[in-house]
Amino acid sequence: MNEKPTSDALSLRDAEILFRPFHSRKLELPTRIVMPPMTRGFSQDGVPGDHVAAYYRRRAENETGLIITEGTFIEEPAASPCANYPNFYGGRALRGWKKVAEAVHATDCRIMPQLWHVGMTRPFTGDIPNPHCHPIGPSGLELNNFRQVTEPMSHAKIEEVIEAFARAAQNAKKLKFDGVEIHGAHGYLIDQFLWEETNRRTDEYGGGIFERTRFAREIILAVRRAVGREFPIIFRFSQWKINHYNAKLARTPDELRELLLPLSEAGVDIFHCSTRRFWEPGFEGSPLTLAGWTKKITNKPVIAVGSVGLDCTFDETFRERESNPAADSLNQLIQRMQSGEFDLIAVGRALIADPAWAAKIHAGRDKEIRVFRREDLQTLH
Repeated sequence: MNEKPTSDALSLRDAEILFRPFHSRKLELPTRIVMPPMTRGFSQDGVPGDHVAAYYRRRAENETGLIITEGTFIEEPAASPCANYPNFYGGRALRGWKKVAEAVHATDCRIMPQLWHVGMTRPFTGDIPNPHCHPIGPSGLELNNFRQVTEPMSHAKIEEVIEAFARAAQNAKKLKFDGVEIHGAHGYLIDQFLWEETNRRTDEYGGGIFERTRFAREIILAVRRAVGREFPIIFRFSQWKINHYNAKLARTPDELRELLLPLSEAGVDIFHCSTRRFWEPGFEGSPLTLAGWTKKITNKPVIAVGSVGLDCTFDETFRERESNPAADSLNQLIQRMQSGEFDLIAVGRALIADPAWAAKIHAGRDKEIRVFRREDLQTLH
């Protein structure tokens, strides 16, 4: 076990804000700590087994307030890039997810599935479901050099995907999950519609920022119709994309407003603002983070995320860096939460390494925390 304090100056009194209950009109959580979606790849043939249920329960019984599952795939043939990533359709997979929800609900934690389609990031070959199906996207562009490699999605295919998101959300409600998260981040399908580099369409799904939100808006509206008015919907978005870490959906606060308000009006209850380091300013000239700007613009609850509790940061190849800009991240987190900049904080890799991370922070046992290392990705602690 690697033992290292997460923050030498962290006091129990200050940390208590992380463990206050969260209340909104549609969702109540016992603490402000969220486990965000993190792909694990331990669901053989797309079916989560008892080991997956136990993995989530270990976090739930250690003061995590909300678990958002690893990305789960909607029922569209090209949605998934790997046979061992979990589906959210079909009898076997849904029975597995029912056991996961029951395991988490044996504690006071809440749980939601993240609904996902990878779009043009799906490979053409390899260990993929439905290998005869090519990746799909708004303009058929691969994400490295933006070359067109498939045909743009037809209107019929767009409608099929929208309906698949709605069915998955309806399944989540039937299985007694506490809401759903729609994955609109990181360069995957929905984000490919939002991003001007990957959306070159000239119909109603392309154009300016507002027009490019149409696909996401229609998914949100369809999900809302499927689950009713009181079932919580979280929408995850990001500026950065896989292999494009400096990408921007919105270059200014005004552009962010033009992006987020249509999604908010369509039915998003909580925004999950994915950044690589939660404390970094959202825009030049202001100390406010992306989560802070999102709350200011939408007046909706927000989840911040990015390098919380890590004893070092990692680049896209997970090569350890010598510098440690995250060393004081917990103190920054507490200060920003006390100021009302965001409502909930997602703890990712730190919770992969140590399922009791939250409980140890709360008890002042931070010196006992198992620090994340790359090899932790190879097992379910």
